[in-house]
Amino acid sequence: MRPILFAAAIAVCAAPSFADPLPSWAETDTKAAIIEFVERVTDPASPDYVTPADRIATFDNDGNLWAEKPVYFQLIYALERVKERAAEDPSILESDMLRAAAEGDVEAIAEGGLEGLLEILAISHAGMSVEEFQDDVRAWLDTARHPTTGMRYDAMIYQPMLELLRYLRDEEFQTWIVSGGGVHFVRAFAQEAYNIPTEQVVGTAGPTEYVDGKVMKLPGIDFVDDKEGKPVGIDNSIGKRPIFASGNSDGDFAMLEYTTAGDGPRFGMLLHHTDAEREFAYDREGHIGVLNRGLDEGPDRGWVIIDMAEDWLRVFPE
Repeated sequence: MRPILFAAAIAVCAAPSFADPLPSWAETDTKAAIIEFVERVTDPASPDYVTPADRIATFDNDGNLWAEKPVYFQLIYALERVKERAAEDPSILESDMLRAAAEGDVEAIAEGGLEGLLEILAISHAGMSVEEFQDDVRAWLDTARHPTTGMRYDAMIYQPMLELLRYLRDEEFQTWIVSGGGVHFVRAFAQEAYNIPTEQVVGTAGPTEYVDGKVMKLPGIDFVDDKEGKPVGIDNSIGKRPIFASGNSDGDFAMLEYTTAGDGPRFGMLLHHTDAEREFAYDREGHIGVLNRGLDEGPDRGWVIIDMAEDWLRVFPE
């Protein structure tokens, strides 16, 4: 484990059991609501008690467990790999989208939609075994730095969310990542960054095939784990409706709706990025992390809206 994550883990895990379970959360209604829910569903004397086997908590990754600006970090990885491969073989740039990728033209890529993204992923992700791809992702994380913070991408994880994940696990919840990002990409770092095992990561998946002892990644997308795809991914991979769901954008709306539509106690939570000083401030406009419907409908549905600037005492691990 790298020093920055090891120190954060020690700071959290070494605390005595009676200590504040969420020390990086301000004493606001948001923190109180989380703790009240957890205590209610874990107390055998409570009418809302939920057995450990059914304590399922799902978390979006991009913009919810780690940052997602200026663009999704997986896209930054893909663009860098396309640029490297184009330098070796310019003939691969057969379309305007691939040329935009090699030039780092994010606006053009965003306008290209899913079809354009598939072109980029076909060049940057396919043609390797799953193990080779994940080794490459880890190597990239070791050297790549965020363009504005200068931090490692996997150091831009949210300390309050690390504490929440640990708190839930201490209370016998299963913590799952349900991400629109690629499942093999997120699995490359989930265990080290969040202490979430690879088998508890659900994500967008492309086709694969078995060849001579290896599972190889192929071009294309088989399943998009975003929006209405998230409940489907949860059902396919977990097999149970969560009782706790956390996201940050309208891409997570269906996951929270599915979670809170179930019987018994339920908790839906959205992270609102309101902190331009310590992180980024954004919500209703743009291509990344757009949050409209969640802000408009979430409170009436009983969902908790985290105000990053007000509810978090710090953002990243120190």
